[in-house]
Amino acid sequence: MSAVLRPSLAVLNLCAGLALAGCEPAGDGAWEGERPPEPTAPVVLGGVDLGQPVRALGTEPFWGVDIGEGALTLTGVDRPEQRFAAEGPELVGTTAVWRGEAADGATATLTLIATECSDGMSDRVYPLTARFEAGETELAGCAEATARLMEGPGA
Repeated sequence: MSAVLRPSLAVLNLCAGLALAGCEPAGDGAWEGERPPEPTAPVVLGGVDLGQPVRALGTEPFWGVDIGEGALTLTGVDRPEQRFAAEGPELVGTTAVWRGEAADGATATLTLIATECSDGMSDRVYPLTARFEAGETELAGCAEATARLMEGPGA
C-alpha cells in the first residue's frame, strides 16, 4: 500500500509547489499585479525642504510657529502654546500655505513665501517670509529649516 501512496504524495507535493509558485512576490518585491509605491519628491520652497521641521518666527511681539508632525504649534513670550492640526502645505508658485484647526475649533493659516527676509533684530537673512493668522492675531516674520536655525546666524 505504501507503494501506491508514494506516487500520490509526489503528485500532491508537485501540485502544491505549482500552486504556491503563483503566490510568489514579483522580482521587485511587490505582489504580482501591484506596483511599489512611487517615491515622493521633497517639497522645496526657497531652498527649504518643507517635509522637514521648519520654524517661522518674528519679533515685536516675539513669536514662533513650528511646522512638523502634522501640526502648526504657536508659541510666544506672552501667549500660551497653541497647537493646530494641519496637513499641508498647498503650493502655488513661490508660496506654501498650511491651514490648521485647534481642538477647540479655532483655525489658523500660515503662509510662507520664497523671498529673503530679515527679522529686524539681527544680521541673519532667512530664505522665507512668513505670515501667521489665527482669529484676530496677525503675525509677520521669517522662516527657515529648524536644523539651519540651530546652526546659528553665520550658517
